[in-house]
Amino acid sequence: MDDNKTLMEAFKQAPYPLGGHGKRNIQILKEAFREIDGSLPSDMYGKGEIIEDFQARMADVLGKEAAVFFPSGTMAQQIALRIWCDANGLPRVAYHPLCHLEIHEEDGLKKLHRIEPVLLADKHRLITLEDVMRLQEDISCLLLELPQREIGGQLPAYEELEAISAWCRDKGIKLHLDGARLFEILPYYRKSAAEICRLFDSVYISFYKGIGGIAGAILAGDEPFVQEAKVWKRRHGGDLISLYPYIVSSDYYFQQRIDKMDPYYRDAKQLAGLFNQCNGVATLPEVPVSNMFHVHFQLPKETVEPLLIGVYESTGIGFTSYLRDNDAAGCFFELSLGDAYADVPEDRMKLALRMLSDKLKESAMEKSTTS
Repeated sequence: MDDNKTLMEAFKQAPYPLGGHGKRNIQILKEAFREIDGSLPSDMYGKGEIIEDFQARMADVLGKEAAVFFPSGTMAQQIALRIWCDANGLPRVAYHPLCHLEIHEEDGLKKLHRIEPVLLADKHRLITLEDVMRLQEDISCLLLELPQREIGGQLPAYEELEAISAWCRDKGIKLHLDGARLFEILPYYRKSAAEICRLFDSVYISFYKGIGGIAGAILAGDEPFVQEAKVWKRRHGGDLISLYPYIVSSDYYFQQRIDKMDPYYRDAKQLAGLFNQCNGVATLPEVPVSNMFHVHFQLPKETVEPLLIGVYESTGIGFTSYLRDNDAAGCFFELSLGDAYADVPEDRMKLALRMLSDKLKESAMEKSTTS
């Protein structure tokens, strides 16, 4: 084993990565355009058949009156919350402490829109109806993320969602869905996207995560909401002269993968079960509720990284390109299954997991004898 090789380098060289749909390269766009008629007119500043048809179809999928295509979900969600706050005359919203807007957007909601967030629940668990009912501050909108990515992609019971939705409507609080991975949770809930979205006043979905497009998002709601969102999209600079590369790839990969979410989900449950048989490894959730889950190690990152590199080089199986420290002494990574998993040889995968388990057991024993 090359002692100077990083985990990222070893992962890139592994021919069989477990997660995702394969390498994100220019081929993604080339494949999406392979059968597109080159004479098809592009969209221009949010208008044209290519964007308007796609928006209408996505509105229908989500069970909403209208939808608008955005180049990014960050833009879409900040605008959704701004609209609800303006409508209520109160610039305050509530969401989970590990919400994307709170930890990944450089305080965009606060700096650009002067909206105050209220953080609900402990960061290690989901928001519950009780948390919402105990709110001390008045809010204009509550944001729920399904699944809650930063805690392993956990989901509340559907009955809990219905109760939160009913409570918010009774109190005049708008409910917004961060549905970046909405389609990935449909197999667990055994509901359609429209059935879930019916509980929410506005919905955001992503086209580059489980769908695997190059970029892009949809924001959906009633007609007045979407018309106002289009104005804010222009204000944010999101009305590019043309968005068709994003739209074409979003549409193409949506059609390719929307019916594969159930196999991805089954694969995730099977793989998580194998990880949980390894020494010093546990998944969160123990049984996944979508195609994603977190893999936690009891040993620290500096111990686990060289073990993973050795497994990658010996078997060709790549688990992850990174490890993150957790709140305890260990580390973890996130895994989302897609098309790539079908190409992984089962015998190699099981060998890789056995090797990992043996290496972790040996390292844990060495640590206990020297401590």
